[in-house]
Amino acid sequence: MQTEVLLDRFLTGLAPLDPVAVWAHGSLAGGDYQEGRSDLDLIVVLPSLTPRTVWRLAKAHARLRAEPLSGQLHCTYLTPSADPGRRHLTWAYEELFKRPVTAVTQRELHSFGRVLLGKPPAELLPPVSDRELTDFVVRDQRDFWRPALGNAPLWTRDVWVDLGLLTFARASVTLREGRLISKREALELLPGLGAPVEVVEDIRRRRYGEPGPAVENRTALTRGYLGPAIDELVAAYD
Repeated sequence: MQTEVLLDRFLTGLAPLDPVAVWAHGSLAGGDYQEGRSDLDLIVVLPSLTPRTVWRLAKAHARLRAEPLSGQLHCTYLTPSADPGRRHLTWAYEELFKRPVTAVTQRELHSFGRVLLGKPPAELLPPVSDRELTDFVVRDQRDFWRPALGNAPLWTRDVWVDLGLLTFARASVTLREGRLISKREALELLPGLGAPVEVVEDIRRRRYGEPGPAVENRTALTRGYLGPAIDELVAAYD
């Protein structure tokens, strides 16, 4: 598999930095990974993150650019004593920037994280309480996804339609049942949550089959559904 080749090259490039641990989360760990379609979501724990280390990481990622799937490699770098909720060096979308390790990601790592190298998450990451997880999911729906619906051009893009609907379904289950579900499970639940069936089938074809013509009025259907749905969900748990 191209995925394993890329991961092997990635780990080989990290070896001179003596990583404490390398973990996979998201679909790569949860059993819903689709090669060529899913992102490769990783966390790397390094002994330190000096300016020289950051420079070496940038070079290492640049060397991977010729590899198939390299554009889907997303990796956040921590140190053993770091607070995951702070913003951390991250390589994603073929550039370096900073973002936190969310409560959902931390719960994924504790629940089903895949250890690619070194220590398991339980030895280095603090546990995430149910309250912390609930608070994050509500904030994410209320403060990120709901305002984003006001930017109509975003919702002409596949990634926004897919993630907007799938994240909402996953948030609904996490808030109501306290558990995490895969994107595939979320897709199965969306019609029962009232999502527009034609848009759900469009997502299914793109993720698990052959893409077809774009659904007419997809942007309006998605935004028209998600606005009231998010408002109702947030009102119940905020």
